[in-house]
Amino acid sequence: MTFRKETVQDSNSLLLSGLVIVPSRLQILRKMISVKDLKLAYGKRVLFEEVNLNFTKGNCYGVIGANGAGKSTFLKILSGEIEPNKGTVEITPGERMAVLKQNQFQFDEETVLNTVMMGHTKLWAIAKERETIYALADFTEEDGMRAGELEHEFGEMGGYTADSDAATLLSELGVKEEYHQSLMKDIPSNLKVRVLLAQAIFGNPDILLLDEPTNGLDIETIGWLENFLADYENIVLVVSHDRHFLDAVCTHVADVDRQKIKIFTGNYTFWYESSQLMARQINDKNKKTEEKRQALIDFIARFSANASKSKQATSRKKALEKLSIEEIEPSYRKYPGIIFQQLREVGNQILNVDKLKKSVDGRVLFSDVTFTVNKGDKIALLSRDPLAVTSFFNIITGDTKTDSGSYEWGTTVTHAYLPQENNHFFNGKDNLMDWLRQYVPDHVKDVDEPFLRGFLGKMLFSGDDVLKTTNVLSGGEKVRCMLSKMMLQSPNVILLDQPTNHLDLESIQSFNEQCTDYKGIVLLTSHDHTFMQTVANRVIELTPKGIIDRLMTFDEYLVDERVKTLKEEMYK
Repeated sequence: MTFRKETVQDSNSLLLSGLVIVPSRLQILRKMISVKDLKLAYGKRVLFEEVNLNFTKGNCYGVIGANGAGKSTFLKILSGEIEPNKGTVEITPGERMAVLKQNQFQFDEETVLNTVMMGHTKLWAIAKERETIYALADFTEEDGMRAGELEHEFGEMGGYTADSDAATLLSELGVKEEYHQSLMKDIPSNLKVRVLLAQAIFGNPDILLLDEPTNGLDIETIGWLENFLADYENIVLVVSHDRHFLDAVCTHVADVDRQKIKIFTGNYTFWYESSQLMARQINDKNKKTEEKRQALIDFIARFSANASKSKQATSRKKALEKLSIEEIEPSYRKYPGIIFQQLREVGNQILNVDKLKKSVDGRVLFSDVTFTVNKGDKIALLSRDPLAVTSFFNIITGDTKTDSGSYEWGTTVTHAYLPQENNHFFNGKDNLMDWLRQYVPDHVKDVDEPFLRGFLGKMLFSGDDVLKTTNVLSGGEKVRCMLSKMMLQSPNVILLDQPTNHLDLESIQSFNEQCTDYKGIVLLTSHDHTFMQTVANRVIELTPKGIIDRLMTFDEYLVDERVKTLKEEMYK
């Protein structure tokens, strides 16, 4: 079955980008979106084959899958931006869909406030038609009748409070009032992301499609968005690599894998842990069937109880209580084998930092940075200035000079660094085997092909993949190569600057688990809330007036009142 091309919209259909999406009467009563027999292929590459799904009101669906699996493409199919080869997307008539735009330059000549209100396309069209009619020099009786109709529709849609509603939304997302009348081209790029997010959620759309909505947002703003979506009563589909965000907002997971999409009850953590449990039980041939069944029942019960702590507690808990173990399936994903093995344990002296200071273009990134790294430390490094932590890492690895101050590594330390920017490592055209060979440390004697293939294989480069040249690698592949390089070094200290950038959820999950289990020292900074919370046991924040240093978890640090008071003083 395919979409019908039409030029008009009838009362029982929704026109999206030239596609008439026609729902059945039964679907109108029961659901908002239904996908039937969907297929999309580009030549021989099939993204989706016979996909059948229902998305219902009141639920938030986290769309997950490996890089390139088609998550963003699926959202574009739902919005009508991409036409599938086969199948139908059925949407209840009269429902309004909003999509988070990715093009930051699309609204350059519009004011920030107008850009937000343009998210409600029908309201915006009515507003512009009103303006046109009232600006007419010869205002006819017919114009007056039309103006009356428009005023009624405008009021019904909340048009009279649209300006203030948009302004409030912007302020809640961290876009200050001073920017509201500015043109989009004149505001900082990190604020443009927030304006486009405000545009998507403005006016309470019936269907909300969000592709990586947390990109460019700080912790406070992500928290606001989590609360907003947790209370949202309509339908949401969200693509995100942020596990904490997915856990906070999602009632279901839509898993894109092997050309199919399957919907599972629960958030990301429930999906991951239950699928891993099922996979282990399938591999354990000696387990009795009834024991397996009871283990799964116990797992569901525990997770259902934990849902009471979630922002979406009521809806998720009810869904889990109705879940049968037959709905749990093992994951078919491949997870990389990230394993850092220490050649030797660190001694008593690891890293001493004394009064480091760094400025860029007259802006103080940090000053008076003084601390000592101790055995067992796993330190989350923070700063309100995103350049600060990267500069600190570059200083202590010898890549950048400090303005003043000093640092000293212990003689027993072997550190491995995953930088945020890695392109300079991949300027040549070596294949992956030759590229990795140049980083083999002196203590390794037998460097043959199986040895190198072993490290690359752990990062899911198998067969002819190892003969790829470095100049054709994707962002995620480059990070996985860098992880192979780090593992070769057998480090007892690892430094991680935004380690989850470009990685899919499978790689992030494996990386996170390894850093949690790792016996050595970790210094990291990440936008991934779960990574920071589960790995770090100490938090150090770099500020222009010194540091805040606390032995506590990341979550404890975020809510500590004494820390909040100290921050206000440090950032004045």
